[in-house]
Amino acid sequence: MSRIKEFTLPDLGEGLTEGEILAWLVKVGDTIELNQPIVEVETAKAAVEIPAKWAGVVTQIFHEAGATVEVGSPIISIDTQPGAGPIPSAESLAAVEVAPEEGAVEPGLIGGPAPGGRTAVLVGYGPKTGAAKRRPRIGTPTGSTTAAPATPPPAAAAPPAPAAPAAVAPVPAPAAAPAPVSPAGRVRPAGPVLAKPPVRKLARDLGVDLAAIAGTGPMGSVTRDDVQQAVAAPAPAEAVASVSPAVFDASREQRIPIKGVRKLTAENMVASAFTAPHVTEFLTVDVTRSMKSLERIKSRPEFRDVRVSPLLLVAKAVLLAARRHPMVNSTWSAATNEIVVKDYVNLGIAAATPRGLIVPNVKDAGRLTLRELADALNALVQTAKSGKTPPSDMSGGTFSITNVGVFGVDTGTPILPPGEAAILVFGAIRPMPWVHKGKIKIRQVTTLGLSFDHRIVDGELGSKFLRDIGAFLEDPEGALLSWT
Repeated sequence: MSRIKEFTLPDLGEGLTEGEILAWLVKVGDTIELNQPIVEVETAKAAVEIPAKWAGVVTQIFHEAGATVEVGSPIISIDTQPGAGPIPSAESLAAVEVAPEEGAVEPGLIGGPAPGGRTAVLVGYGPKTGAAKRRPRIGTPTGSTTAAPATPPPAAAAPPAPAAPAAVAPVPAPAAAPAPVSPAGRVRPAGPVLAKPPVRKLARDLGVDLAAIAGTGPMGSVTRDDVQQAVAAPAPAEAVASVSPAVFDASREQRIPIKGVRKLTAENMVASAFTAPHVTEFLTVDVTRSMKSLERIKSRPEFRDVRVSPLLLVAKAVLLAARRHPMVNSTWSAATNEIVVKDYVNLGIAAATPRGLIVPNVKDAGRLTLRELADALNALVQTAKSGKTPPSDMSGGTFSITNVGVFGVDTGTPILPPGEAAILVFGAIRPMPWVHKGKIKIRQVTTLGLSFDHRIVDGELGSKFLRDIGAFLEDPEGALLSWT
C-alpha cells in the first residue's frame, strides 16, 4: 500500500459538482492530524471546512486558493508514514546515470561504477558532459573571447607606454529654467518663496503652487491678492492641452465572476420569479406595544444573556399565524400535481453575506420556546455572517423572513425562495405620528410586506395571514393569551 495518499475533493451533498478553494489551512511540510481542517471550500451552497482523512505530513498541494476544482479531483497529497524515511525524489533518480565503459574509476568512489552498472554520484550532481567555461571578469565586455594568460608575462618584457590622454570636450552648462512670470508680467526673483503662514495655508487650500507666483509684497513676498489672482487667471494653453480625455473601456471596469453562492442564488431567483406568480401585499403596523414587550423580555432572568431583537417577535408572529393558516406553509409539486401542506415550519432568515444572499432556516421552529427560538436565530445569523453555514441548514425551508429594516429600508417586494409559498419582509421601525385612541401621538411604526405564490395562496388567505401577523405585533401579549 502506498504511503502517499491523494485526498480528492469530496461530494459535499445535494449533487454539487465543483467547489472553489477559498483558503488552505495547511502548507507543504506541515504535520496534520486525523480530521484536522485542511482547506476551506465554497460550493454553490456555502463555505465549508474539509477535514483530513489521514494523519501525516503534507507533501503536495495541487490547486492554489481561488481555483475551481471538480468533485473527485485530487487537491492534496499526504505522506501517511513520515517516520519511514525520506521519499525518493525525481531529482535524485534523474541524477543516477550509466557509468562509461572506459576511464572507470574504483568502484564505490564518486564517479565510479556502482552496482547495476550505474555511476555513483552525489544527489543533484551528475557527471559533466560539456567543457568547463570560465565566467568573464567584472568589467570585461560582453562577448569577449580573449582568454586570461596561463602564466605571468616574462620579466624582460617592457611595460607598455601610457597612452596620451584624449582631449575632453567641454560639457555645455544646462540652460537655466525660466523664472515664473505672474499674470501681470512680473518675474519672481530667484531663491526661496517668501510668504506668510496664512498665505501659505490659503495656497494649499486653493491648490496653488507658490513657486509659480511672482509676489508683489515687500522683498517680493507673495500676498493673499497674488494667490487669489493666480486662481482667477486663465490656465495656460499647454495645461489645457495636457488634460487627457475621459476613457470608457475595460481599464475603468471591474469584473466579478459569477460563481458559488451568488451563482446558485441568481439561478434560484430567476426560476422562482418566472415559475410562481407573485403577489405582494403591505400592512403598516403600530408596534409600540411590541417594543415595550421586548424591553420586558430583556429584563427577565432567562433572557439576560441572549440578544433579543424585534425579529424575535416577528418570527413568533409568523409561527403562530402559520398555525392558524396552514396553507401558507406549503409547496407546489408539479411532479405529482399536488399542494403539499407542511405540519412543521422550517423558518428561513435571509442573510446578506460577503459571498451573496443565503437563506438558512431553523428546523421545526414552531416547536421551540421563545428562549430557544432566540438562541436559534442568533446562532443562525452569526454562522451565516462567518460564512460557515452548512448546506443542510439551507435546504428544506418552508417559510422565510427577510429583514430589510436593519438597512433603514421601510419595505420591499421579495422574491419567493424556490419551493416556498410565501415570504415576509420586515421593514424599519420608526417613530411616526399615529392616531391612537382618537388622538394623534408619536408611535413606533413599521411596514410589513408579504409576497406569496398565487397558485396556492389567494388574496383572501394572504390578507388574513398578514392581518394576523400585524395583530400580534400590535398587541403580542394579548395575542399569546388568546391564540395559544
